[in-house]
Amino acid sequence: MRFAVACAVVSLLPAFPAFAAEGTPKPAAAKAAPAGETQQDKMRRCNATAKEKSLKGEERKAFMSACLKG
Repeated sequence: MRFAVACAVVSLLPAFPAFAAEGTPKPAAAKAAPAGETQQDKMRRCNATAKEKSLKGEERKAFMSACLKG
């Protein structure tokens, strides 16, 4: 009996990736790249500015947080 169940489960495994691929579609905004600055570009700009200002520790952390948000 266990062998029969194991065979049934193994025979169904190839079908699962097809079901997973059909999942809920992502919103269009998540697929398209933003027209403005990318997150990576923001990180580079904010990091360079923090370095210019010689910020360290909590000051740098607060600055980076504020810079990346806006």
